Parts: sequence; structure tokens; C-alpha cells
Amino acid sequence: MTRLRKFYGWGFEGEGMTAAEEEAWLGNFRRLFAVDRFEERRVPSLPDISLPVPRVTPPALLEAICSVGPYERALHSFGKSYPDTVHGLQGNYAAAPDVVTYPRTGSEVAEVIDWAGSLPLSVIPFGGGSSVVGGVDPAPGRGAKGSISLDLSRMNRVLEVDQTSRAARIEGGIFGPALEADLRPHGLTLRHFPQSFEHSTLGGWIATRSGGHYATSRTHIDDFVESLRVVTPRGALETRRLPASGAGPNPASLFIGSEGTLGVITEAWMRLTPRPRRRSSAAVWFADFFQAAAALRTLLQAGLQPANCRILDPEEVRNTASGDGSSALMVLGFEGWDRPLDDLLSRALALAADHGGRAEHAEPGQGAAEKWRTAFIRMPYARERMVPRAIISDTFETAITWERFGSLHAAVTRATLGAIREATGRPGQITCRITHVYPDGPAPYFSFHALGRHGALIEQWQAIKNAASDALIAAGGTITHHHAVGRDHRPWYDKERPDLFGAAFAAAKSALDPGLLFNPGVLTGP
Repeated sequence: MTRLRKFYGWGFEGEGMTAAEEEAWLGNFRRLFAVDRFEERRVPSLPDISLPVPRVTPPALLEAICSVGPYERALHSFGKSYPDTVHGLQGNYAAAPDVVTYPRTGSEVAEVIDWAGSLPLSVIPFGGGSSVVGGVDPAPGRGAKGSISLDLSRMNRVLEVDQTSRAARIEGGIFGPALEADLRPHGLTLRHFPQSFEHSTLGGWIATRSGGHYATSRTHIDDFVESLRVVTPRGALETRRLPASGAGPNPASLFIGSEGTLGVITEAWMRLTPRPRRRSSAAVWFADFFQAAAALRTLLQAGLQPANCRILDPEEVRNTASGDGSSALMVLGFEGWDRPLDDLLSRALALAADHGGRAEHAEPGQGAAEKWRTAFIRMPYARERMVPRAIISDTFETAITWERFGSLHAAVTRATLGAIREATGRPGQITCRITHVYPDGPAPYFSFHALGRHGALIEQWQAIKNAASDALIAAGGTITHHHAVGRDHRPWYDKERPDLFGAAFAAAKSALDPGLLFNPGVLTGP
């Protein structure tokens, strides 16, 4: 039986926060905002939603793979960003795609693109719809007569496995759990687990330069791509399958991170690894977040590459029920398939101890690390319950070199808290954890919380987002380490990337998508 994905909120219908989880979150926010209750709005059901009449009718050739049904159009109207969720709460589906298409082959993808070009229609590639940056919103481009959402979820197979080279040819529409299930009988794994793993696709990971759960070594999807097949308005292209090449710029790199602006990633050869057979982990407590960061830097610069090596500031610890909020936490873990790991963990713990770290001794499946992991997996379900109560809760992430981390953290914290107070008239909260780490710098991940006002939530969120993003760019960070650019980050991406590179990318878009059909407003163009 096929489970329906929610058109509002995270995950499948019937899933969500438990009553205990919801009360824990609300308890945190009552304490933070010093209120007893929240003004709650009802979330519209599908019959409550008024969708615009489709402006186009699919041709007979494509009828079998097209839908204009209300559920399909509502599902493909938004991603999972904060503004998307507010629009959904308001029942604002004015930008719903006119048609949702479900091609089953690369040839059908080409036929859909040809139809779109003949009218013209904007084409929005849609993986799992898990974008948190406005990356799949079906906004028609200039001169377009409407928009179509191009959903590859029927292209969902592992087509070929090369055991000798440890690689597989995989269709772009496959979701994370199905991909891993198909690789398991071969004893292999892609080993890429973003937080959205269950609800996102291989093609989406590649198009957005996804970052996985693992904190070191191969963290971005770039590291796994061996070759790509892409269908563009000018035709299909396939990059050569090689372990490496010095023949000019890498053609695949043009499409990794292109965010659906150049074409559709229909297949990819992906590098695999044996499934891990050994794991060793620990939680380490520090009196101070920056003390923990210094330990983190020492670990990486000493050549250790833990699979999991992230730190949480004390407020993040308290919010995730990993501890009482009096200390910072390091979650540390190693995994492998061919050798014992105890020596690596012992060495890492010794280096952490040099910086004041105190290892926690807990039973398997217990302790702070396991509590944090559970909270991490369940976190996306919170938004759909908090937004109806006018709670503004969002995240943003960046990367910075070590010597600038302290100044960036201070500037971003100051700017965000100031913007919260100015936008909402009351104090809020910003917390930080480091999710990925490199020898030359960390990837800080910030969360902010504010109590907004129904009718003004998007404007209040935008004011806070603007201040935080301005501070990130001014401090020398990137506007995104792994969430992608989308439409929400576009103004700061334009400041971050060199102007000449912007012109070069616009030229590539013009060559591959001369009608400017694909994902208008993302990365390039008005």
C-alpha cells in the first residue's frame, strides 16, 4: 500500500510529533517567551483549499503521466521552508503548478520538456519536495503561460551494480530508503544520509549539493558522483564514467549544485562503499562551546576523521533534551568494515580530554548521544505544529575558516537576537551546533526561535533572516553549506559568488536552456 506524502507538513500522512514531543517543545517555548498559551490557527484540509484553474491542458501523448488533481497540485506547490509552511497554513496555493508530470523514462522527460518549450511553460524539477530554501516553488518565469512540476519519483530503480569498481547506475527519482534497500543485498551503501533522507531523492541530492549526516571525509554528494546523465532543453548529455580526469573542467560539476536550472538529472553512476560492520561512539561534555570547538579542530588537524563529530552549545543541548543545558556536548563516533575502532576512539577521547572534555559512560542506546540522535531525526516534524501557534523557528548554516569562527559566531548571534527583538517586540533565542568539520574550518548550524504574530509571520521571519544572512556574508562565511540557494538565499548568493562567474553560469544556462524554462529565479536570471 502506497503511503501518501503530506501536502502540509513533514513526512507521510498519519505521521507527526507525539503528544509528549509536542508538549516538550511547547514547554521550551513557554519558558523562553514567558507565556502561558499560544494563539493557534487551524491548518486547512485539502477540501478547504482553493486552487487556481489550470491554465493549460496536457497533450494526449502525455496524459498518462500527467495529473491536474488537487492533491498532486497541492503537494507540489511548496517545499518545506518556513515561508512555505506559513503559506500552507494560510491556504495560499495561488502559485500551484498547472500540471504535475511523472515521467517514467528519459525519453518521457524529453517529451515533457518539448511540450513545455512549445507554449512556453516553466519547468520545476521536483525530487522529494524537501527544499527548505524555496527551491521547488512553481513560480512561472517571464513570458511563461504557466508552470509544470516535473516529478521523477517513477524513475526509482538501481539499474546496474558494478561490484568490481564499487559503483552503481541509479535513476534520479529514487528515494533514500529504497536506494539503500536495493544496495543492501550487494553488501554496499552510498553512505549519504541527509536529515531529509527518507523524503528526498538522489537527483535532488545531486542538484542541491546535499550534505550528509557524516561529519568528516565524504560529506557532500559531490564526493560520490562518478558520472551523470542529464536531459536539457537542448538535448541529453552523459558525462564519461571515470575515477578521475585531468581533461579540463569536470563536466559533471556544472550540474552538481545547479538546483534544477539547467535540466533534469535522470541517472547517475555513484561511488559506493562496503556497509560498515563496526561502530564505536561516545559523548563528551565540555564546560564551554568554544572549548569543544578547539577540541574539534585538534581532532581533524591530527588526521582523525570520525564518522560523527559534532558539537552542540548548551542551549541546543537543552532544547534537544540531550542534557540540562549547563554544558556543551560533543557527539563522537567512528565506523568501518575492516578493522577495530577502539584505538581511534581512545585517541580522539584523549585529545578531547586535553581540552577539558569529559567522556560520558552510558549503556548502549542510552545517554546524551542517543537522545540527540532521536531529537535530530524527529526535529522536522515540529514546524507543522509550531507555525499554527505563531512560533517562528528556523535554521541556517554556513562554513568558515577556524580563525574567523569566533568573530562570525558573535556577529551572527548579535544580529539575529537584535532582529528578533526588533521584529517581534520580545526576546528570542539563537543556538548553534557544528554539523560538519574540516581541517581548515567548521560548518556552524544556527537555529533561531521567536514568537511572532499571525498575519505578519513571513514579514517577521524575513526581517530576522535578512539580518542573519547579512551578518554571515559580512563575516566571510558562505550563505549555505548544504541547504542550497533556492530563492530564499538568492540575494546573498549574488553577493558571495564572483560577478564573472555569475556571467559564465548565465551563459551556460543560455546554452542549455535558451528558453529559460527551468526553475526561474534560482541561481541566475531575474
